Amino acid sequence: MKIVIYGAGDIASIVATEFFEDHDIIVIDPDIEKLNQFSQLDLSTIVGDASNINVLTKADIKNADVFIASSETDEANIVGCIMAKYLSCAQTVCLVSRKECKNSLKIIRDNALKEDDININFVVWPEELLTREIFSILTVPDALDVESFHQGRAKLLEYRVKEDTPVLGKKLKDIDFENETLVVGIARNDNLFIPNGNDEIQLNDKCILMGTPDGLDLTALKFFVDEKSRIKNVAIIGGGTVGFELASLLEKTKIKVKLIEKDYKRCETLSENLNKTLVLNADGTNSEFLTREGIGQMDVVIAVTDSDEKNLLCSLLSKQMGATRVITRVEQLATVPLFENVGVDVAVSPKQAALNEIKNQIIDSKMGILATVERGLGKVQEIQVRCDFKDITLMELKLPCRAVVAIIQRGTRIIIPKGQTLIRANDSLLVFTMADDAQKIRDFFGSK
Repeated sequence: MKIVIYGAGDIASIVATEFFEDHDIIVIDPDIEKLNQFSQLDLSTIVGDASNINVLTKADIKNADVFIASSETDEANIVGCIMAKYLSCAQTVCLVSRKECKNSLKIIRDNALKEDDININFVVWPEELLTREIFSILTVPDALDVESFHQGRAKLLEYRVKEDTPVLGKKLKDIDFENETLVVGIARNDNLFIPNGNDEIQLNDKCILMGTPDGLDLTALKFFVDEKSRIKNVAIIGGGTVGFELASLLEKTKIKVKLIEKDYKRCETLSENLNKTLVLNADGTNSEFLTREGIGQMDVVIAVTDSDEKNLLCSLLSKQMGATRVITRVEQLATVPLFENVGVDVAVSPKQAALNEIKNQIIDSKMGILATVERGLGKVQEIQVRCDFKDITLMELKLPCRAVVAIIQRGTRIIIPKGQTLIRANDSLLVFTMADDAQKIRDFFGSK
């Protein structure tokens, strides 16, 4: 696949680093110093602007499969996508930082008379994706990650093992998990592996489970979630776009919300546009204020200001005061593990959310990747078993690498397989695998 990226920021860096060995990648940016970070990778760089036809021509855009516009300027990204589409048949991905840009592009798309009139295939607004991610986590108590498949008939949940978690210190084979539930992965010390029955659950492990919603809900209540942990009240620190959008979503639930914002004028705007949320004008790092407002009694505190340092301080103060759980926005991808290591329950990044969307929708879609976990280390991929595949039980399969066949869709049936379950021709499989092994598994089952 030929991928042209405009903007040598974090998105470009991660896409290039992860995919340069298997794909032809070209990065465009006006700043030569930003391009120098790619000097150790086997890819091409071009100094210039993607709105310039000559620059895109030099990048051989006419033969590109994907064009990703990820510069710091929305308008430049939009123009770059329009030019790329004019010169090629590439799938275009436009990152925007402002809601009005996303809405404007949606209007254009909705009113296009024909497909050829649409210059941008995918518009990615990272803060919208981040809001959805946080909301999904909130609606499933204590979950670190939530993914749905097959119209909600199959799910993935991720939980951290704490000192009072019943599975702590037990081998997987000795744990009485509910039916229709599989442990597909364990993240430990920033590494991910696919476990076997003899693996023992350790403190601070993150267990990744797949199965049916009913099976997972029962397993979660039995082993990972306190029945009393239903979220009743939430404090949001930071009244920017994410804080506002999240409060708007939570107003549709029974959760009580306090929104803390330092800027008085912004508070006025928030109060005018939110109906059920208590908007407080204060600094979220002020410990006296946090104490007075009972932050320590909150079920969840969510720090989503535009400062990583401030978000970390707010989170740690809230945790110290007794808040049950803290979710923290992190702008710099490299610091996500650090935040979690110092006490943050869930660290989320808009850039990571955007990156996952790009990979899932564009790059990984050709491999049937439906979801990524643990910063891309693990993948859930959908595989169509070839038509001449001979029936074989799951336990008899000799896979080329460690992987878990977690879900089988056979017609309209959803099957959570066991050792004696047959894999049949034309089955649709959801397989959890390490990122490096995804293609091996596809080749094994004959999926294109």
